[in-house]
Amino acid sequence: MVKPAMAKSGKAAEAAAPVESVRDRILTTARELFYREGARAVGVDTVVARSGVAKTSLYRWFPSKDALIAAVLEQEAADRWMGWDAVALRAPPDARSQLRAQLTGIVKFISHPRYRGCPFMNTSAEFPDAAHPGRLVAKELTEELRRRLRGLVDQLGVPKPEQLTEQLVLLIDGAFSVAQVLGKDGPQQYLVTTADALIDGQLAKAG
Repeated sequence: MVKPAMAKSGKAAEAAAPVESVRDRILTTARELFYREGARAVGVDTVVARSGVAKTSLYRWFPSKDALIAAVLEQEAADRWMGWDAVALRAPPDARSQLRAQLTGIVKFISHPRYRGCPFMNTSAEFPDAAHPGRLVAKELTEELRRRLRGLVDQLGVPKPEQLTEQLVLLIDGAFSVAQVLGKDGPQQYLVTTADALIDGQLAKAG
């Protein structure tokens, strides 16, 4: 926690720091606070105090709190897809192995003790307006998940790839939700085997 005296002295440090580092500091602080306490509950003044930057600097980069929320989620999305790409590079190249590797990575992530729900779902629950900038980022992420899953599903040779893709999206979103409530011992541990069962069921019908 940044003490008031430290926050004041932070203005001098801010002036000497590279411009991008100020934006990064704001985003890092807001990301941690929004995830832990909820974006609606955390005020701009709290972000300013914890990050040690001037309020004018925050508003220079983010003209509103909604813009800051959207920027935080955009950073979350970038990190999530960076992780996805890293898993894809390590896994065997066939689509079935790729899918299992991604689902295994999701289970590991949402079973961590510090997991406090999906930030995109959390924001969507906090802000009911479908046009809220944060909700728009959350929608884009889900659409990108659907696109990436469909790219793998199309290689599996199942007769109903669209249906399987939607079922996988439903499974993943359900795992993100239940893990927040039940923790590491929740049914998310069956995410991979449930997906396998869906795929095998379609392949059996095709055969």
